[in-house]
Amino acid sequence: MGHGTNRVEDMASPNNGNTAPVTANARETIVEIHSVCLPPKKTTFQKLKKRFGDVFFPDDPLERFRNQTWRNKVILGLQSLFPIFTWGSQYDLKLLRSDVVSGLTIASLAIPQGISYAKLANLPPIVGLYSSFVPPLIYSVLGSSKHLAVGPVSIASLVMGSMLSESVSPTQDSILYLKLAFTSTFFAGLFQASLGLLRLGFVIDFLSKATLIGFTAGAAVIVSLQQLKGLLGIVHFTGKMQFIPVMSSVFSHRSEWSWETILMGLGFLAILLTTRHISMRKPKLFWISAASPLVSVVISTLLVFLIRNKTHAISFIGHLPKGLNPPSSNMLYFSGTHLALAIKTGIITGILSLTEGIAVGRTFASLKNYQVNGNKEMVAIGFMNMAGSCTSCYVTTGSFSRSAVNYNAGAKTAVSNIVMASAVLVTLLFLMPLFYYTPNLILAAIILTAVIGLIDYRAAYKLWKVDKFDFFTCMCSFFGVLLVSVPLGLAIAVGVSVLKILLHVTRPNTVEFGNIQGTQIYQSVKRYREASRIPGFLILAVESPIYFANSTYLQERILRWTREEETRIKENSGTTLKCIILDMTAVSSIDTSGIEAVFELRRRLEKQSLQLVLVNPVGSVMEKLHKSKIIESLGLSGLYLTVGEAVADLSSTWKAHGQI
Repeated sequence: MGHGTNRVEDMASPNNGNTAPVTANARETIVEIHSVCLPPKKTTFQKLKKRFGDVFFPDDPLERFRNQTWRNKVILGLQSLFPIFTWGSQYDLKLLRSDVVSGLTIASLAIPQGISYAKLANLPPIVGLYSSFVPPLIYSVLGSSKHLAVGPVSIASLVMGSMLSESVSPTQDSILYLKLAFTSTFFAGLFQASLGLLRLGFVIDFLSKATLIGFTAGAAVIVSLQQLKGLLGIVHFTGKMQFIPVMSSVFSHRSEWSWETILMGLGFLAILLTTRHISMRKPKLFWISAASPLVSVVISTLLVFLIRNKTHAISFIGHLPKGLNPPSSNMLYFSGTHLALAIKTGIITGILSLTEGIAVGRTFASLKNYQVNGNKEMVAIGFMNMAGSCTSCYVTTGSFSRSAVNYNAGAKTAVSNIVMASAVLVTLLFLMPLFYYTPNLILAAIILTAVIGLIDYRAAYKLWKVDKFDFFTCMCSFFGVLLVSVPLGLAIAVGVSVLKILLHVTRPNTVEFGNIQGTQIYQSVKRYREASRIPGFLILAVESPIYFANSTYLQERILRWTREEETRIKENSGTTLKCIILDMTAVSSIDTSGIEAVFELRRRLEKQSLQLVLVNPVGSVMEKLHKSKIIESLGLSGLYLTVGEAVADLSSTWKAHGQI
């Protein structure tokens, strides 16, 4: 476009607080009409390369390799693949002291939690300890977070247990169940590592915050209800995970309730909750809640040992084998009728554990002002789960409770995970017989204490205040998990989230603009009371890309805006509508369907003697409009850089021709 400088009217004076008229007495000013330029020419390959880089490499990981010697490139490559090389060269005794203290502190929490979470997944308790040994060692080499404490977590344990037990009994067919658990872990790791290597991390973004808040709260309630088996001493308990069957099982087996178990269980639960509350109120006393699970295990085990001949009402773990993780690669299940179940369980637990691990890592990284690379975390968590599946481990990730303790204990690097794994190693080699009389009630109390923090009612209330649709998604996730099933509840919430995306995509927002008096600013007439409509113009802004999914809707919506404006003008005896200005600043892209819609819109408006003007199309949109010849059809006065310039130039033209 080749507009020059013209004398035009200033559109700033309002009329009746609603319309800014163009009059002969209006103050005149010189307004330069700028041309709308095409973007620099690029080949198709250059465009694809840029688009590919923007989608998959937004962080430009190769930037640090530019202008470097081959030696430095090799060092940077090793640091990129193995973050341990980044901080390992500066490691000293001062850092080691901090990491040893934090590592031993989280070990005191990881050992009882590992045993407890394994039972939550319907796995032998020893598998929980195995999973607290190998994965932390691998993560310490590959992971980029300094504070993430790796091990089994409640949500992934619950999901794995509920999904596998629907098809295979963990008691009647324990070997097959164990094979499926290890195989699911392998596929979880494979999926996680693939996302990181292929830089497809945006896949996990479909689990919105609202979905996760509802899901974790629902899962926490289910986990808590499942612990009633241990706290009440019930022997015959349902394997189902829904609210109604669990509660029905609790009250239908009242004859199995044990007052000794209830008394001891509630006592230890009260202690654990109290220590948790103290540490939350006074973070410097973090060690109290960190040590209380292990101390409770020791005390409860000692009590059961002392009264073992007086009562048999309190159930305990029993024999746990000593020794390192046995290899389990021969137990991976890659064929047979249950392979699909293992893959499905692996993908779902992989997504959930990955989301939790990255979120926890980034939370503590932001507190210490360093960056956690999401793709590297995916690769690290993926490889540690793949390796874990071959060494008798099930799905692991970064635990929020252990990571919080790790952070508060003063961890400086991932060496704290190595120290924790070393403590677990000592336990596996020498201390396993000491857990023989550990009562199941204390494991239930530890799980209850850990998952109660997952019920974030404040976050749910904030969703209600800020975004009702997000709150609805949260509730769908919560009640879906609670009343239907864990995987279906998650699927329902994801479905609602996708529906929200589709609604935003197919039914984008359009806004009517007006001029804020005394300025060249145009904003929503509904949002800003001082924004006034310009006589003869209908100024609309489209706030989304225009493509096949919404082009027809946008065309019909703009025509409706036109009809409504003409009706309003007739009712108020206003100036005849002459021009529709479409502000395309927020239209980030357009496809052929969108271009056809603009063509059709221009044609239909012309039949009504109305002019269509486009304002400020972005580079890629402008290029497509130019190639489609739509710019030529709009004419010299059909494209402007700003709304203000369009209004000024067209008003000047109309005035020159005596049309106003």
